[in-house]
Amino acid sequence: MVIEPEQNKNQSGVSGLGIPAGLLIGMGVGYLTDELTAGLFIGLGAGFLVMMVARAILGEW
Repeated sequence: MVIEPEQNKNQSGVSGLGIPAGLLIGMGVGYLTDELTAGLFIGLGAGFLVMMVARAILGEW
């Protein structure tokens, strides 16, 4: 029986910082334009998009 080592589940990378960064930027823009909720939703979507692109480029998938 061949025993293969398990892959490391703890991946550390910077791509996960896209979501909080997007939320904070969206919160700031929403606060300045008096549309906080819209800014948060746009920032969240942008954060997910940045995270997906960063993971695709860095090969973290």
